[in-house]
Amino acid sequence: MQPEVYGFFDEATFTITYVVRDPSSSKCAIVDSVLDFDYASGRTDTRSADAVINFVREKGFEVEWLLESHVHADHLSAAPYIQQQLGGKIGIGENIRVVQDTFGKVFNEGTEFQRDGSQFDQLFKEGDSFHIGQMRGDVLHTPGHTPACLTYVIGDAAFVGDTLFMPDFGTARCDFPGGSAETLYASIQKILALPDETRIFVGHDYKAPGRDEYAWETSVAEQKAFNIHVGAGKPAEDFVSMRTQRDSTLAMPRLIIPSLQVNMRAGQMPPPEDNGVSYLKVPVNGI
Repeated sequence: MQPEVYGFFDEATFTITYVVRDPSSSKCAIVDSVLDFDYASGRTDTRSADAVINFVREKGFEVEWLLESHVHADHLSAAPYIQQQLGGKIGIGENIRVVQDTFGKVFNEGTEFQRDGSQFDQLFKEGDSFHIGQMRGDVLHTPGHTPACLTYVIGDAAFVGDTLFMPDFGTARCDFPGGSAETLYASIQKILALPDETRIFVGHDYKAPGRDEYAWETSVAEQKAFNIHVGAGKPAEDFVSMRTQRDSTLAMPRLIIPSLQVNMRAGQMPPPEDNGVSYLKVPVNGI
């Protein structure tokens, strides 16, 4: 089946949120939503999520799933807010437990922070399937960028999160805790083994040099032929060398501190303190 796919680009974080609809019904899923966050003031805003919510309501769609490709380090998830407005179950990879354990220690969360993935409605593993209306989705575990990264294959469309970017931009960084260039290369081969005509929808786009417009749809065939990091049969050792060297030059994402604390909680803020306010920690020299 060929799902209807609608992309919503957030220029502040270069993130694409997707609404994925079963063409034979009104059922849909929302992939990788965005909660706007101003770091300087500590204020959240729902304008990006509201644009998606308004679209779903105007179209008369019914949300069954709110899918997270991984624990994002560059934007906050709006999944709980959208769930409150539209319903649906929040899903992520079962290795969220690994991520929660790692960053629970980084942020010194203590024993009250559950590290069992229970904040999410569904924990997916390799080979799991789910349905959006009559349309089946299949789960590929594609770690390397983070331990919990998933690719959702829904009909002829694959939602790859940060694993792959557009062919002219390449692949995800692997230097976050739990990341691995060797593992990412193997995960990418799993995606490239899908049929050539499979549509690939990326999680971010940064407009590669020489390209005037943002873009987020490509295909397995295009990635295999043209991806600047893994295309044309580039061997694993060349990829690992390139990725390791490149990652050593990259700065941390601007919103990594708030994003990790919120997203490992399925998009919820830390519990309010006795004054009713939630606080985010900044671990000095901790990341």
